[in-house]
Amino acid sequence: MAGRLDRYEELSRFLRTRRERITPNQAGLPESGRRRRTPGLRRSEVALLADVGLDWYTYLEQGRHINVSAEVLDRIAGALQLDESERRHLFHLKSSP
Repeated sequence: MAGRLDRYEELSRFLRTRRERITPNQAGLPESGRRRRTPGLRRSEVALLADVGLDWYTYLEQGRHINVSAEVLDRIAGALQLDESERRHLFHLKSSP
C-alpha cells in the first residue's frame, strides 16, 4: 500500500525517537562536556549500553533488513529504557511479516 511505512522503516523511526529522548545522564553515562549535535543519546552510546556493535545497531536504526534475536532486542530495549508497552511494540515490529 503506497504511503504506508514498512515495518523496517517504522522500526527505524521508533528506535530513533526513543534514542533522542534519553540524555546521557539519564542513561548513566558521564557528561563529555562537548557540544552534542544530536538530541539524546548517540547511536554509539546505545550500542555500548546494549553491548552490540555500532555498525549493527546503525543498520537496525537505518531500517535495513537484518535479523535480530530476542536477546539483542531485550538489551536494546533496556538501553533505551523502554516501558512494557514500548517493549511489546519493539518486538511486534521485528516479528511482523
